Amino acid sequence: MANQINLTINGIAITINKGLTVLDAAGKLNIKIPTLCYHKDLCIAGNCRVCVVEQTGTKKLIPACATPVHEGMEIQTNSLVVRNSRKHIIQLLLSEHNADCTKCYKNGNCELQSLASEYKITNSDFIDLVPHKNYAYDDLSPSIIKDDSKCIRCQRCVRTCHEIQHLSALSVAYKGNHMKISTFAEKPMREVACAHCGQCIIHCPTGALTEKNYIEQVWDALTAPSKHVIVQTAPAVRVGLGEEFDTNSDGRVTGKMVSALKRLGFDSVLDTDFTADLTIMEEGTELLTRLKKALVDKDKNVQLPMFTSCSPGWIKYLEHTHNNLLDNLSTCKSPQQMFGALAKTYYAQKRQIDPANIISVSIMPCTAKKFEANRPEMRDSGFKDVDYVLTTRELAIMIKQAGIDFANLDDEYFDKLMGDSTGAAVIFGATGGVMEAALRTAYEIVTGREVPFKNIDITPLRGFEGIKEASIVIEDALPDWDFLNGVELKCAITHGLENANQVIKNIESGKAEYHFVEFMACPGGCLGGGGQPIPTSPEIRQRRMKAIYAEDLHMPIRKSHENPEVQQIYKEFLGKPLGDKSHKLLHTHYTPRDRN
Repeated sequence: MANQINLTINGIAITINKGLTVLDAAGKLNIKIPTLCYHKDLCIAGNCRVCVVEQTGTKKLIPACATPVHEGMEIQTNSLVVRNSRKHIIQLLLSEHNADCTKCYKNGNCELQSLASEYKITNSDFIDLVPHKNYAYDDLSPSIIKDDSKCIRCQRCVRTCHEIQHLSALSVAYKGNHMKISTFAEKPMREVACAHCGQCIIHCPTGALTEKNYIEQVWDALTAPSKHVIVQTAPAVRVGLGEEFDTNSDGRVTGKMVSALKRLGFDSVLDTDFTADLTIMEEGTELLTRLKKALVDKDKNVQLPMFTSCSPGWIKYLEHTHNNLLDNLSTCKSPQQMFGALAKTYYAQKRQIDPANIISVSIMPCTAKKFEANRPEMRDSGFKDVDYVLTTRELAIMIKQAGIDFANLDDEYFDKLMGDSTGAAVIFGATGGVMEAALRTAYEIVTGREVPFKNIDITPLRGFEGIKEASIVIEDALPDWDFLNGVELKCAITHGLENANQVIKNIESGKAEYHFVEFMACPGGCLGGGGQPIPTSPEIRQRRMKAIYAEDLHMPIRKSHENPEVQQIYKEFLGKPLGDKSHKLLHTHYTPRDRN
């Protein structure tokens, strides 16, 4: 067939589709070819040359990741010249690499370290150049540490920031021996147009980019007798954490995670999903209020479409690149920050604890949450609302440090008071989840009926398509909402900031018209966040999404407005959505920033 290519690899015949590479073909035969600069999420670069193979009839070795297959190819992946070449390439990389592996944060999960072990690099034919390099170390950001001494210049971070996130906060500077990965004017990461999303971290093969970790600070808090330490856990954590342990589960480890947190010594183990439900109440009310002002009051100052505000990486991106649209952002804080504000007000009052003695910790799939917790706007409780943010990876480290046999833990349940949640909150972890949760509640508030989808699963909103559009026509609205009768509520969902930029272009050019848009900074949403276990790939994100929706399906309550703890907090403390106290504690504003 015209679209089929026949070739041999190590003497084994294979037929594959035209347009695939030698690396693809080897993978189909379960022949491993090592790579460093290659990643399934990114374009082909062919920078590192670790993947070289021998092709019969050619004088030079060819890069398997960047060489398309052609008819009659004969490839050797394990010849003497190939093995020696790969070994020399690894030695060259190590000659410029600060190989203090036992003190490196990525020790045990470093692709260069793994290759050096596989090829038994016990000495080097090349001079150690590390002492002669003036490497920079940047730990000024609250989210990301950049260590140039660990960089192998594979450029995966550069391609990630450009192709997936449309920011180019990282780029290649200089040439030849002086080439390095740098920022605009070589500024610290905290001073450039960085979303703090952490996608560069999960795509970096070494320890050149890592999260700023707060593990020791949390251990100190847990051992301080005067402190009451509470923890909240985001929905995507419970479908990622198990990857760090041999759990033999379907991906969901909620009960084991709660059990582990209690064994670590947290005084109260609570759930970010509680404030995700609360976010739906506030954000849904805000959307309906904006629609009323636009459609009934004819208020031309109302900004539509309304943008979701749950993803701090997306917000930081908007502040830098499209800050003329900041008024389109929902004023709602993210669920993490809503939780933090309530932890030191409502929770403190109910438990009769001095909020000055409460340490609020969050476990997030996201490095941008670290930046968000340090925003000066996030102190409406009178204290820093969230004291420390740990990633899923950091929690796994603490569990291992404590010697906890995670895989064999019994399931336990979140503590009460800000620990109950619904299936709608769980799906916040997946792209499209915030929109689906909002529509489940908003449609029922407006019409008195459930959304017209089987099992209230709004399937058109699900999946990994970069930009999704959906609409729902409001019919037979309740009297208070009859102005919405016949209105086609138009929605869009996007994940990854390159896709977000395209949606914004479509809106500003008039090519698209929406009422409500969900933006998530990371591929797949929070389940593909920069704080999730490494590695990540399209297949891994797919497994996590499947687990997210399975968790939702098995929840006893699946609509945010039916959460009894949410109903209770409005009755006892907040009053009503968008009320005075809600506005003070649960809403905020954002700041225009420079593009550089």
